[in-house]
Amino acid sequence: MDPDLASDRYMEFDTAEDDAFLIQRIDSNEIIYCPPKRKYKLVGRYVMGDKLGEGSYGKVKECLDQDTLQRRAVKIMKRKTLRRIPNGEQNVQREIQLLRRLRHRHVISLCDVYHNQEKGKIYMVMEFCITGLQEMLDKAKDKKFPIWQAHMYFVQLVDGLEYLHSRGVVHKDIKPGNLLLSSDGNLKISDFGVAEQLDMTTGNDEITTSQGSPLFQPPEVAGGVRTFPGFKVDVWSAGCTLFNLTSGKYPFEGENMFRLFENICEKQLEVPTELEPALRVLLEGMLRKDPYQRLTLAQVKAHDWCCKKHPRTEEEVGVVKSERGNQHATTILPYLRSHYYASDSEDELITEHELNETRNQVEHQLQLSPADLQEKPNGTSKQQRRRRKPISCISVKSLTSCKQS
Repeated sequence: MDPDLASDRYMEFDTAEDDAFLIQRIDSNEIIYCPPKRKYKLVGRYVMGDKLGEGSYGKVKECLDQDTLQRRAVKIMKRKTLRRIPNGEQNVQREIQLLRRLRHRHVISLCDVYHNQEKGKIYMVMEFCITGLQEMLDKAKDKKFPIWQAHMYFVQLVDGLEYLHSRGVVHKDIKPGNLLLSSDGNLKISDFGVAEQLDMTTGNDEITTSQGSPLFQPPEVAGGVRTFPGFKVDVWSAGCTLFNLTSGKYPFEGENMFRLFENICEKQLEVPTELEPALRVLLEGMLRKDPYQRLTLAQVKAHDWCCKKHPRTEEEVGVVKSERGNQHATTILPYLRSHYYASDSEDELITEHELNETRNQVEHQLQLSPADLQEKPNGTSKQQRRRRKPISCISVKSLTSCKQS
């Protein structure tokens, strides 16, 4: 074989058996793409869409209510998976029972629950949220929010917690990962798997256990105290959350669980000096070691920092875009199109080049402002001059002129 041809048009791969595979480079116009089949599936009256996320308990998918045409999120859990998790089934049943009794603008709403005994699955249909605070923090500069934005979310968190406590519910796992945002920007407290319903007739909030995330646990939990006030657990976790939102750090850390809990119990709190005095005082009050000396939720709500109006001096941390390019775009339409127009899309084959061209046009229309589309003096527009990185082919139908030797 001509060496020049090999270097220009072929790549060689040696296997363990010293065999060589020669793959000819293929133009994108010759790669045939077959769009993936979208299987139409109904759970109750809900049309299933794409997966939004996944956790230890199960996965979350988008769905559409056929009666109201509202977007929802459905948490899908397998019973055999729950059995492998300590208190897994009990936590899910507790969450369902609690959410059925709760209705508040800053608490996630449970819409429906379905049990599939044959497949051993539980479906929890909930209101749809576009993102979570943890996702936004992960993409934010210095892993924190501007003070005005952190204040906005924190005030909503306190409002939601005040409602929960009034109903005798201790959440026990307040953290950015359990705080979601709806499409209208409202914060929603979610994940009530370890929450506890108190007996309000006893007149106290004493509890004996807390199974929340270690970084957000108070000293009474880290130190193994037998009983402690439950509402103050949420105050501490909310203080850790505020500390994280405004500084990008955690109040206490450790290289392992033992060191972390040791620091939570014994190490003195160090609030970053760059934070304003009123905020530092609030954090110190919420993160007092002694739960009986810790601020109450009512005191937090009435604190000067919470009541103060904070100017928008820094740019807002926006909603994180998904792989689809737009976090707000629904994933249901392809499933409906596949179901109702199956004959039209059955034999749909396009090249990778056509796929990239179509995607670029859609992205430009979604993302470019009218000013971006204005003609320039040289006769070209910003839209024409912008170039996008091509995406890879997802599914190859056929490769023409492909050689193997």
